[in-house]
Amino acid sequence: MTPEFHREIGIPRVAAIEYPYGRPVGQVNDIEGQRTVLQETLSFMEKADNPGKVIHLPFTWPEEPKHTKWQPPEISPIVKLFLDEIKKVGAATKKK
Repeated sequence: MTPEFHREIGIPRVAAIEYPYGRPVGQVNDIEGQRTVLQETLSFMEKADNPGKVIHLPFTWPEEPKHTKWQPPEISPIVKLFLDEIKKVGAATKKK
């Protein structure tokens, strides 16, 4: 979802998609759409024969950005577990 970052840190092959964070394969309950994204990604990975290869998958998010609910209704369990630490780091960063 951030191909420039992945290339910068050295991930060898990237199948980029412009979907919201947390939904890299598609909308919730869209089994066929998710399957199509995964199949296209795997097909690229089979053909990508050299490091640094980046493709942009040919999919468009079906909603206008202003109508898209970018965040899930509830925070993820891992974020919930580390939320206090995340807040402390954020506060310490702002003080600098």
